[in-house]
Order: sequence, then structure tokens, then C-alpha cells
Amino acid sequence: MTKPLLIGVSARIHHPTGPVLDLGGVYAKTLHYLEQSVAHWIMSKDVLVVMIPAVESEGMLARSEMSLSAYADNLDGLVLQGGADIAPETYGESPRHPDWGGDRVRDRYEIDLFNAFVAAGKPVIGICRGCQLINVAFGGTLFQDIGTQVPAAMAHRDTTKYDLQLHEVSLVAGSPLAQMYPERALAHINSIHHQAIKDLGRDLVVEAVAVPDGIVEAVRWRGPSYVFGMQWHPEFLATQTLHERQLDGRPILHDFLAAVRRRNDKT
Repeated sequence: MTKPLLIGVSARIHHPTGPVLDLGGVYAKTLHYLEQSVAHWIMSKDVLVVMIPAVESEGMLARSEMSLSAYADNLDGLVLQGGADIAPETYGESPRHPDWGGDRVRDRYEIDLFNAFVAAGKPVIGICRGCQLINVAFGGTLFQDIGTQVPAAMAHRDTTKYDLQLHEVSLVAGSPLAQMYPERALAHINSIHHQAIKDLGRDLVVEAVAVPDGIVEAVRWRGPSYVFGMQWHPEFLATQTLHERQLDGRPILHDFLAAVRRRNDKT
């Protein structure tokens, strides 16, 4: 019997805000959670999903007592979930608006986690925030808000539509992403973000851009291990057909898992 792959997924974090009594029950506590659609997108008969919890400074464990490298050593690959904004302080800026403060706790945890998997040579894939996190971890920066910093750009987020908002994307010719879709130069993806890559991180290359505004939609690392980030949510596209030309996320998942298996075969 083939041993299943163990894929780690970074945790989303719910931080309780406001009067604790008004929140009620478990929502008065800090929660680490895994979005069901992400888990179901990754899971198959030979793939198991493991959520990797974060450790906060006020938690029972000090950061010095945990070893994210142990997760990297024992798991086969990593998926960085979407979620809250990345804090501008994480890439050397101050918030341009109070609402764009982001989540520094999650930033520190995910960058440490990402670095541990890269150091171990384990494949990593990033979804939405995860794509931005990859860029920041390699020294890149972000537009804190596309609407105010790139006024000519189209709307990349519509809170009334959420994952039903689609726009066109161009796959960079000759890139590994484009090679997964040999008959497709253009496709439609969902768009649920107001931040985006500004300055590329070290050794990252662009593999997809939004049409017509050119906002970066996918990046890949040119380093020795597999690291790919996409600004869209393939797990949502997997459960609904909103456009005849929407991008099928299965080739991306299969490519990631194939990279995981190749890495395992070498060890």
C-alpha cells in the first residue's frame, strides 16, 4: 500500500475583538482554523491534510519552545491559505489606513513556517494571501490597497460578490503555469483581494497578470525547490462553474503534488 502524502496547511487565525461577552462561546477565544474548501481541494485517496497551528506570544508555549522545522521535516509539502491582510510593518511600511493593519501574528508564524519548508526543500504553494506572503518572505513589497495606489486598475474585490467576482488573466508564455494549459493564453479567475504584489521578492518571476491592468496574479521561485503562489482561489473554482473560460485549478494541484512525490522519491 502506497503511503499517503502529508500536506501541511497554514492556519487561519480568528482574533477575538470587542467585549468578550458580546462575542459568545468559542468566538471569545483565539481560533486557528482550516477552511473546508481548501482541505477538500487538496485531499484525495492518497493525500492527507494536516493544519499546522500558530503559536502566539501570549500563548502557553513561547515561540522559542516550538520548532516549525519539525513540521517541515515530517510533512511532505505546504499550502499557505488565504485570509487576512499582511501587515505593512512586515515589509517595512506603515499602514496607510487603520483598516489595513493586517495580522502581524500570522505573518510571523507563516514566514517562519515558509522558511522552514524552503530550507527543507519541501514544495510550497500559496493561495491569495499565501501568494503575497511568499513575495514578502523573499523581501518583496505589496500595494496596501489597489484602489488607492493603482487608481487605473480594475476592481479586484467586490464584497457583495466575494468568490463570484471573476476577471481575465493572461498566462505568461513559456512559463510552467502556461505549460499546464497549452491551449490557453487567457482565462478567467476569481478575485477576492484588495492588496497585491508591488515589488517582486528575490528570484521570483511572474507567471500570470490581470487583464487589462497588469496586476501580478501568479509568481514562481527560481530557487532549488518548488515554490508557487497564485492570487486567486482554485479551491472555490473547483466547486462552481461561473464562466466557460474559468481556469481549472486541478492541473495546478496535480503539478504541486507531482513535485512533492518527485522530492520524496529522491530521499
